[in-house]
Amino acid sequence: MKSLFLVVFILNISCSSAKKTVQDSNINKDTLPAVTDTRTIDKTDPTLPGCIKKMIREFQQEEKQNPPRSIYRYTYNEKLVYYVPPICCDFFSDLYDNECKLIAHPDGGFTGRGDGRAVDFIQTRISEKLIWKDER
Repeated sequence: MKSLFLVVFILNISCSSAKKTVQDSNINKDTLPAVTDTRTIDKTDPTLPGCIKKMIREFQQEEKQNPPRSIYRYTYNEKLVYYVPPICCDFFSDLYDNECKLIAHPDGGFTGRGDGRAVDFIQTRISEKLIWKDER
C-alpha cells in the first residue's frame, strides 16, 4: 500500500511541475502529431462540432497544462476524428469521433502504445489540422 501511495505521489509531482515539457517526459515523441498546418480553426466555426467547442471551453477553464492542451482533426478510416494529445507522463491520448464519442486512446499510457483499440491510427491518419491550442 505504501508503494502504491509513493507511485501516485511521484506521478502527481511530476505531472504538476510547471517546468515539465514533452522533451522531459517519457511520452513517445514519435507518436505525437507533426503540425503540418498551424492555422487553427475558429472555435465559433459552424462546421466544428458543438461537443468539440464545449471541450475547448472546458480546457480553457482548467489550469494551464505543460505541454499546452491542443486538439487536432484528422481523417481516419475515412471519417473525421479529433485527437487530444496526452497532458503528461503516462497519460493516454484521446481519439473522438465527430460526436465526441471516445473511439480509443491511440498512444500514451505506461507503454506509450495506448489501449490497443486504434493501433494503426498514428500510421494511417491523414489530413492533419490543428483545431485549437491553449496559447495562455
